[in-house]
Amino acid sequence: MSAFAAVPEQPEAKRLLTGALGGEGAHAFLLHGPAGVGKRTAAFALAAALLGDERRVYARTHADLVVVEPLGEMIRIDRIRALHHDLHMRPFEGDRRVYLVLDAHLLGDEAADALLKDLEEPPAYASIVLVANELGPLPETIRSRCQLVPFRRLSDDAVKAWIVAQEPGLDDEQATAVARVAAGRLDRARRLLDPAARERRTALLDAARAVYADDAIDPAAAAAIVLEAARARGAAAREREEAAVQGLDLTEREREQRIRRAERGAEREEILASLDELAAWYRDLVAVAVGAERTVLHADRLAELRRDAGAGHGVAAATAAEVVRESWRVAEELNVNAQLWLEALFVRLCRAFA
Repeated sequence: MSAFAAVPEQPEAKRLLTGALGGEGAHAFLLHGPAGVGKRTAAFALAAALLGDERRVYARTHADLVVVEPLGEMIRIDRIRALHHDLHMRPFEGDRRVYLVLDAHLLGDEAADALLKDLEEPPAYASIVLVANELGPLPETIRSRCQLVPFRRLSDDAVKAWIVAQEPGLDDEQATAVARVAAGRLDRARRLLDPAARERRTALLDAARAVYADDAIDPAAAAAIVLEAARARGAAAREREEAAVQGLDLTEREREQRIRRAERGAEREEILASLDELAAWYRDLVAVAVGAERTVLHADRLAELRRDAGAGHGVAAATAAEVVRESWRVAEELNVNAQLWLEALFVRLCRAFA
């Protein structure tokens, strides 16, 4: 069985990583692409194959595995200094040491500069694997010293197959709809399968419709639906991270920074996912209005889309989708007051359909 059998699709990435196991190419790798498409799974699979002990690698207890992750909002220089110190220690058990730098796009400037020195001339026994959701924040000097391993969004068929394996009780229409809304990402598919998340998705789509179907819509109440979903996901992430840091050699400050980062990251991701779904709803409304029903993402709510398009809402939906996309870009790039900014978004959506 392939070392990367647990990673769905990604033929180019698998080819490059399989070559690495055969001794081809670099000692430093940069796995990059959207969240939720298999990068971390592939990184740990590579480490397991290099070190020859899958169980201890996945448990992060192998003596020759070092995992570096952000504490707080970035990977700080002290974490890279510790990696540098460890890098020049000979392997404890075999002939290889593996260093996984997760969320490498969060490297601080000083940390990136410090890591560059280790990437230039790593010891022959060391493999350094960076995992990043995006290349933009990483300096070109780091990118140029790594074997780039690109990961793509997964196909709807691959996501659907994963969904069916996780939830065999779902009917085909529901599985298809979840796969399409997940937009090629298993982390979003996992979120959509959670029963509480399904209820929140229903409330979000009801708010999307209320913008044009309910003259009494309250923008603050609509914004609250998105915020409550974000807080719920943040609370769940906090609980998971609190369990994960138990027993780790961290100071109390480092422990709290890691927990807070997980909580805030989950909240932000939930808001962005909600905006993606809002934009998708309005795109679907346009598609149904022009007779392109086969392209809709919300196949499980096609009857409502037909009614709404038939009522003449399809024309303004293109403007509404662009309003949401613009808000997504603001949320992704800037630190905003989520409550006020979301209320403003729903006010603008109401105006688009006025």
